[in-house]
Formats: sequence, C-alpha cells, structure tokens
Amino acid sequence: MKNPVFTGAGVAIITPMYEDGSVNFDELGRIIEDQIARGTDAIVMDDYTRKFSIVDDKDVEIYNILTTVYQALEEKGYNPINQIVGYILSEDPTYITNHMGARTLIRKLDRDELLQVLVKKYLGQ
Repeated sequence: MKNPVFTGAGVAIITPMYEDGSVNFDELGRIIEDQIARGTDAIVMDDYTRKFSIVDDKDVEIYNILTTVYQALEEKGYNPINQIVGYILSEDPTYITNHMGARTLIRKLDRDELLQVLVKKYLGQ
C-alpha cells in the first residue's frame, strides 16, 4: 500500500471571482486563511476555474433587446434608465426612440416577462 500524500481533511476551494471574470485575490486569501484557522489539513485547488451559468434563451433575448434600446437612447442623448422605466410603467412606446429600431424591438417584449427578468437579475437569481 502506498503512503498517503496527506491524512486528514482536504477542502476544495472555489475561486471567488469579480463580475468581470477576474479572480478576487483578497477574498481568496481570506477563504484560505479561514480554512487554515479551522484546522484544514489540505487545500485543493484545480489548475483552472470553472464557471457555470444556466441562462434561459428568453433572458438572453431580453438582455440583447434592452442593451440595444439602452444604446439607442444614449446615442440620441436621452437618459436611458428614465426612458426605459417610463416605458415599462406606462407601456407608452414614445418613451423609446425609433433610432436603431429600438421602439420596434422593445415592443416585442412582454412587460411581465421583462419585469421578471429584471427582478431575478437584481436579486441574483
């Protein structure tokens, strides 16, 4: 029988990431220090980080449309957030410019679905 490399408890570390995909080294250090303080015998780290995300196709469509509408409003000198909120609350398409086909695009979205996606995203779900 081979001698074990170590005995005791080994913990796999999940690499903490920022929204832009870069590693949060401060948080990683805190996690490792916490594991050492708790008596972990070994810390296991893989040579690359895996990021998993399950995204609904409808969510992607809504994101793409909102991004285009936002850009169109911004290019025309409007406050995009105010204009989009005005549209969502009133369903009045005149809040949205015709530039880049933005008005036509946003009218493709069901407001209830749009609000559900926005709330889920805001709450991180």
